[in-house]
Amino acid sequence: MSDPAFARWAALAGVRLAATFGAILGIVLLGRAETIAPRVLAVAIVLSALWMLATVPRALARRWRSPK
Repeated sequence: MSDPAFARWAALAGVRLAATFGAILGIVLLGRAETIAPRVLAVAIVLSALWMLATVPRALARRWRSPK
């Protein structure tokens, strides 16, 4: 499996999967939090996971784009 396209696709899928799991983890923590500090941490986790989901795959795709 030396196909670079497959490796890039797997990396993009892995980043998306990790960000999705991070957002789910943050939502679960937010639901279980009883005090303000864990809630703030959970919101920070959700926001960072959503930011990762929105920006990292696009940045990787731009980096790997074929030259024109």
